[in-house]
Amino acid sequence: MSVPYDETVLTANVRGASRLTGRPVARAALGAACISSSAIMVTLAHVGPATTAFYRCLLALPVLVLLAVLEQRRYGPRPVRRRVSAWLAGLLLAVDLILWNHSIADVGAGVATVLGNLQVLFVAVLAWMLFRERPTRRYLIMLPVVLLGVVLVSGLVGGTTAGLNPIAGIGYGVGTSVAYAGFLLILRQTAGPAKHIAGQLADATAGAVAGSVLLGLAFGGLQFDVPWHSLRWLLILALMSQTLGWLLITSSLPRLPAAVSSLLLLLQPAAALVLADIVLGERPTLIQVLGAGLVCAGVLAATWSASVRQQADDSVAVDRAQAVTANST
Repeated sequence: MSVPYDETVLTANVRGASRLTGRPVARAALGAACISSSAIMVTLAHVGPATTAFYRCLLALPVLVLLAVLEQRRYGPRPVRRRVSAWLAGLLLAVDLILWNHSIADVGAGVATVLGNLQVLFVAVLAWMLFRERPTRRYLIMLPVVLLGVVLVSGLVGGTTAGLNPIAGIGYGVGTSVAYAGFLLILRQTAGPAKHIAGQLADATAGAVAGSVLLGLAFGGLQFDVPWHSLRWLLILALMSQTLGWLLITSSLPRLPAAVSSLLLLLQPAAALVLADIVLGERPTLIQVLGAGLVCAGVLAATWSASVRQQADDSVAVDRAQAVTANST
């Protein structure tokens, strides 16, 4: 006895899910644009690395927890194992945020930008080793182009570098990339089949709050009393970057190869260049503009196949739904 299906409802459900989870490349790129404002907000807030990381995540928690509660009512609770993994990812995020701010002070913003974006190499290698996700030929071809663009955007070419302790800054920068790569991979693997996007990010953000407190107390620099001027910018940072930006990125991570998702995040330096010009009045040089163009063109070329493939998968899902309906009648 066949089970009755409503073709219209079934196909509409599949197409609705496709619209919700489709176009992950566009969502990841938009998320990268949102978190590119981080450096601007950190500059305007003008507080220490541990304090910035702590308030960035703490102020984002109320919104994320509220969304997570609504999400849980719809999709049910998340497995404890996935929640613990998301917390672990948050601890790595705290390490990433604090080390990156230290790297800027010790080696200069330009070099810190380059070192912090080496995560794309660590992610590709680890995904290949752990999950057998071999990078595509197009990705391998465009990766040097994108990294060259990041170097040009950073101001290393044709500019001056600054820093208090270059050797320590390089160590901080490499540590930033390793922690960032671990955060991205764990967050991607803990997504699971259910659409617990806000819940996953809320757990990771709570872990980052705990990590910021532990690191701040262990190494110093954590301040709970900050002036309203700084708190205002930290609130914008929390809502724009940690909430909106990472919701977009988290929703796209499971539907993209790890190497591609990490490459899309390299759009941040280019977007930050534009924001620094608009908000801080920092005029980019011609070399930096060229670098931004290389980053955008390289990312577009490397991710084009992933975007086309995802659209094809969505089309196949609709066709399968229609086939199920036809066979059941």
